[in-house]
Amino acid sequence: MKKSTKKALLLALIASLLATAVIGLGVLTRLDKWVQDTLFQRPGATSPEIVIIGIDEGSFTELGQYNTWGRSVMASALEALAADPDAMPAVVAIDTLYAGETDAEADARLAAAAAKLPAVVTATMADFGTVYGGAQGGGVTVDSFAVVQYEEPYAALREVTLQGSINALYDTDGVMRHGLLYVDVPASLGTSASGRVYSMAYTAASAYAAQRGETVDKPSTDSRGCFYIPFSGAPGDFYDDVSIADLVKGRVRSDYYAGKIVLIGPYAAALQDAYFTPVNHGEQMYGVEIQANVIQSVLEGSFKKEASNLPQLIVLFLVCFGATFVFLRLGLKRSVWVALVLIAAGIGAAMGLYALGVVTHPVWLPVAVLALFIFAVVRHYLSAAMERQRVTKTFERYVAPEIVQEILKEGTESLGLGGTLCQIAVLFVDVRGFTTMSERLDPEKVVYILNKYLTMTSTCVENNHGTLDKFVGDATMAFWGAPLPMEDPIYFACKTARDIVRGAKEVSDQLKSEIGEELRVGVGVHFGPAVVGNMGSERHMDYTAIGDTVNTAARLEANAPGGMVYISRTVADALGDRAKVTSLGGSVKLKGKAEGFEVLTLDELE
Repeated sequence: MKKSTKKALLLALIASLLATAVIGLGVLTRLDKWVQDTLFQRPGATSPEIVIIGIDEGSFTELGQYNTWGRSVMASALEALAADPDAMPAVVAIDTLYAGETDAEADARLAAAAAKLPAVVTATMADFGTVYGGAQGGGVTVDSFAVVQYEEPYAALREVTLQGSINALYDTDGVMRHGLLYVDVPASLGTSASGRVYSMAYTAASAYAAQRGETVDKPSTDSRGCFYIPFSGAPGDFYDDVSIADLVKGRVRSDYYAGKIVLIGPYAAALQDAYFTPVNHGEQMYGVEIQANVIQSVLEGSFKKEASNLPQLIVLFLVCFGATFVFLRLGLKRSVWVALVLIAAGIGAAMGLYALGVVTHPVWLPVAVLALFIFAVVRHYLSAAMERQRVTKTFERYVAPEIVQEILKEGTESLGLGGTLCQIAVLFVDVRGFTTMSERLDPEKVVYILNKYLTMTSTCVENNHGTLDKFVGDATMAFWGAPLPMEDPIYFACKTARDIVRGAKEVSDQLKSEIGEELRVGVGVHFGPAVVGNMGSERHMDYTAIGDTVNTAARLEANAPGGMVYISRTVADALGDRAKVTSLGGSVKLKGKAEGFEVLTLDELE
């Protein structure tokens, strides 16, 4: 396996484990719940078999303030529902608590009215707290969801009705997404109820189904009896603006409620029985409407089971690992498409599973994939930046920094991969008598002299914006006009030649005082066309120039005596009045050049 592949696999493993761990800790809980609500909780058609009689603001106007009603108003409402024996509701569920005896006459009347109806469900309420107990082996058990108090209807009403708990549960963000299917009442509380008491909604739905010779299933719950509520209606969808005052005053026809489930409960803000639900985060839903939603869900068997986190985390890790590896290996454009496909697939899978009755975390996969995609992009960017810096530092050893910056601005295309024909000025410089010197000196001294000399030549080239091509033994080659075009390349090449001659004299003076050796160089400069680019193989290449112009410059240098700069007529003409030159006529013969090729010495340069 290639090193780069191993590195990508390791990075994918670490990043995927980190993303999975962070998500598993619950950092996305609020966002996930909000997206769940948006994708899953979409109101549909409400059941016509469920009607609501509201204790609303209009009722207070007609019947007086709620705290003055006593139990006679509810008794009147039940009596109105039972007035026609042939058109009574199948089930009546009263979403208010009637605990303890108050007025004997009103209490008896309410119980008698309830007894006339086929089935009445009255409310119970549990208070939860933390209970500590002993465990086997001397340990301590802690139950933070134990029933510490339980309220139920007074005895006369309890005997003629069914009971159902009306406890409401909020999620951590204050939204009611879950209901409580049952309450386990401990016998130690001394209430008439002992054991499991089901919710009002489930009890009402069970009674309604039983009258039709049917049964209802129970939704899946967690260890505390909580279940996910799939809402069928939004706030107000179940309510037809029929109030308890309308019922008591005889303004409600019996066919409105005959054979149906009738819910009677608070429908006024003053009664403080309203909650935010997943179908609408901006408008509260009254508790009696939530009861209606749960009843419809139970009757339809439309239950949703919340998938456990562990298998989702395992799937998340596997997808993230594969996606991250792909992101690290692919280019940006293809990675974008992979990320989009995975995000869409994650959301689509969550919605598909919900349709099948399974509630998952729709945000986990899209957010993780997006985060890992960004990680991969940043990784690519940092790697490219590091590589760019490495290449820049390497290239600056050969080319002046300002030229490197220009190349980076223009892009790699300016390098002309494969070679580009350019007009360049080429310089060669060589040490005279270096071979003889190296034969009689210790290798350490030879290396010392060579390094000092080559440092001087490369500095001169860099100071004059040239491209340092190569060192060949004691020879140095440089050129101007590539990789980017420049103004007056001939002048800069000749200025470099003069600088090198002066620099060689300074180095020679130092060497003479240090080791008793002198250094003299010959320089040649020519201008013309050459092919400049990356030459060699894919694994090993040099950025260099080739062509007759290069060969001519090398031959000019080979013939130049120590301390002299030989140039061609082309170079001399380009310099014009800026230079003093001396023509050598035909006295210098260059190998490979026809008769008449003029060689000149560069004596001075402005």
